[in-house]
Amino acid sequence: MEDVRFPGHRMDLAELEAAQVGRGTLRRAWGFARPYRPKLIGYLATIAVTAVVGSLPPMVFRALIDRAVPHKDLTLVWWLFAAAIGLALGQTALGLLGRWYGSFIGEGLIFDLRTALYQHVQRMPVDFFTRTQTGSLLSRLSNDVLGAQQTVGTLATVISDVLGLITTLVLMTVLSWEVTLASLLVVPGFIFLDRRLGRRLAALSRKRMVINADMSTTMTERFNVAGATLVKLFGRPAAEADDFAGRAGAVRDSGVELAVVGRIYYGTLALVGSLGVAAVYLLGARAVIHGSLTVGTLVALSLYVQKLYGPLTDLASARVDLLTALVSFDRVFEVLDAQAAIRERPGAIDLVHPAGAVEVRDVWFRYPAAADVSIASLESDASRALGAEPSDWILRGVSFTARPGELIALVGPSGAGKTTLTSLLPRLHDVSSGVVSIDGHDVRDLTLQSLTDAIGVVSQDPHLFHDTIAANLRYAKPEATDVELVAACRSARIHEVIAALPEGYDTLVGERGYRLSGGEKQRLAIARVLLKDPVVVVLDEATSHLDSENEAHVQRALSAALEQRTSLVIAHRLSTVRAAKEILVLDAGRIVDRGTHNELMQRGGLYAELYATQLGGEDAPEGPMAVSG
Repeated sequence: MEDVRFPGHRMDLAELEAAQVGRGTLRRAWGFARPYRPKLIGYLATIAVTAVVGSLPPMVFRALIDRAVPHKDLTLVWWLFAAAIGLALGQTALGLLGRWYGSFIGEGLIFDLRTALYQHVQRMPVDFFTRTQTGSLLSRLSNDVLGAQQTVGTLATVISDVLGLITTLVLMTVLSWEVTLASLLVVPGFIFLDRRLGRRLAALSRKRMVINADMSTTMTERFNVAGATLVKLFGRPAAEADDFAGRAGAVRDSGVELAVVGRIYYGTLALVGSLGVAAVYLLGARAVIHGSLTVGTLVALSLYVQKLYGPLTDLASARVDLLTALVSFDRVFEVLDAQAAIRERPGAIDLVHPAGAVEVRDVWFRYPAAADVSIASLESDASRALGAEPSDWILRGVSFTARPGELIALVGPSGAGKTTLTSLLPRLHDVSSGVVSIDGHDVRDLTLQSLTDAIGVVSQDPHLFHDTIAANLRYAKPEATDVELVAACRSARIHEVIAALPEGYDTLVGERGYRLSGGEKQRLAIARVLLKDPVVVVLDEATSHLDSENEAHVQRALSAALEQRTSLVIAHRLSTVRAAKEILVLDAGRIVDRGTHNELMQRGGLYAELYATQLGGEDAPEGPMAVSG
């Protein structure tokens, strides 16, 4: 079997030690539980009453054996029978009430944690998602949140067991302090086993979480359309199956190891408890023979001693469960504590009635250090420390201006910084120095919502959700009417294609829109931008991978998208931007030349070289976008 490394599990014991003393983690967890304080009080009251009611049945059986039976008192038998039934019904009702309280609080805690985690992750920068393994992140939202929920059940169990122990010990002491003392002689054995095996069991539980997350990551990456297609194109199904078998085998082996250690742990605890019960029977029987105890008292003590060791076993294992739950909380808080690099400044203003004037002034940019945007445990190799140094400079002193309604083209070789430059406008990244402004406002001084409302982006590979065409369009404008959808799609030259589908606008596009062709996806993305109606449009090589027929359709759609809007167009096919107001030629993060198509061709610089390389010096037919500037 292939050796598979599972990042993070070497740190299990250290993490458990941290969780053991992590009072701060417990306080933060209480912060999430605070809204449920009234129900927590009700839950604790129910637990307390349940502990008292649960301690009474042995006393009923003692009275039955010592009083009712010897005296043949049928009336007392019936009363004791009714008391036993009443106590049983009371325990059942209290159990149901406690279950409702516990599930309400626990499920509410899951909801709060998941929504807080989801909302926080949505605010994380793009760099976070480019480094993070999706499966590991999903594991935080599912497995770790569920693990954190166990804290409620564990704490409730602890309280119930403590109250049960107190009432049991009090009643046992009243019946016979000697037998009670003897029954407590095995308590050191519980403590010893907990110290020896409890931590090992918690470490194994943590390891299983990690390798389960690793297996989930593999499935997430391979089961999406792009991953499955890549596997098939490279003929790797057998190798992928072997690799997955290795990961699944590790999950299996960890499950077996966890089950065996757990059985040893709990089985040994039960054995120690059985020794205590045997000791109680021995001492109690001797006392009965010598006349210092009644038979009924011995029966009651034997029932109580079982109630004594049950809570002791639970309390020993509760420590393990609590440590595991605290580790889950730590993993959730680890994500919640990750700082979002893109935040609204205090006092940010709305961009009201934008005109679309864009200015980029002496902009320098480099990607932040991995340690500033990512979390080591969410990456493929969590044992490797994240880099503390930012990238080399991607943009170096870039400046230009686009007046309202103008089309500015960005051209240059791959890696020149074109896409990075346009990503600064909607604040997917923030400049390292310099200013990017719209209508004279630094984009960092604007509210994120008003900024994104003013900007529309059509990327090289637009993303569509696995939903209907109408739902994907309404992602830009949820309140859009059917008439508005049709109008936007007509302008994008895609309505006829949609209308010809059997389910029309209710057609499912498939994951990432794979049921549509490249040209249809592009035109649908353009329709989505038209529905948004921004004043600034960014086109990131929107036609670079299309054939001639689809490119012609998309070009006509783009002419509608760019009309009366400020446009920043990243052009792979230079023939499409010859009529731009200004063409900026980028190389190695700098603007090395600028001007109109004719001016740049006459100067014979990098632009002329790129143009000659693409077209062999011959002009291709212009599309509508080429004349829309």
